[in-house]
Amino acid sequence: MTAPPDDCLARNEWICGEYLSTRRDILLDAVGRHLQLTAFSVLIGLALAVPLAVLARRWGWAAGPVLALTTVLYTIPSLAMFSLLLPVYGLSAALVLYSLTLLVRNILAGLRAVPEETRQAARGMGYGPIRLLLTVELPLALPAAMAGLRIATVSAVSLATVGAIVGFGGLGNLIYSGMNTFFKAQVLTASVLCVLIAVVADLLLLGVQWLITPWTRAARA
Repeated sequence: MTAPPDDCLARNEWICGEYLSTRRDILLDAVGRHLQLTAFSVLIGLALAVPLAVLARRWGWAAGPVLALTTVLYTIPSLAMFSLLLPVYGLSAALVLYSLTLLVRNILAGLRAVPEETRQAARGMGYGPIRLLLTVELPLALPAAMAGLRIATVSAVSLATVGAIVGFGGLGNLIYSGMNTFFKAQVLTASVLCVLIAVVADLLLLGVQWLITPWTRAARA
């Protein structure tokens, strides 16, 4: 028997509205897990990257080891990293480590780009090290830091799908199981949702950067 003309699931078509309506809860759950995993990993990575970059800027001798360590971590194949860390620390730990390289390098580059005369002027006005860091150095480093945050977020969205191979990964689970069963609509839908998440996240962070760095707009004008 042939499938009814309107039954795209039975015909296993790539684009199928019936799949969206019948698997809505599954898709929403996968999207939620993917977002949670990505956001948690990037935020933890950011919390670790800021002090590491600050220490590397304050103590020049620490910059080499910090950058070397984060670079080595980034070169480890994702599947190997996930398999090693998953049993003990979970998938988020691997994503955090991958984010560190991008975040530390960009934050450190932003801190190094702060003009020395600006630091000297702030010190002349009575700014101590903490106040100088919080009100002068970090704000001026924001454009570079936000660029790293955008790249790290998009990378985390992508890498999270690889976690499906070891049993985790949000939308990656749907892509992986759909490929195993050659379920076209599931593979395409989950893949498109991953792309949309990455694009929307990047645009949102770009908007945040635009809002919190008004002086960059004035400089362009």
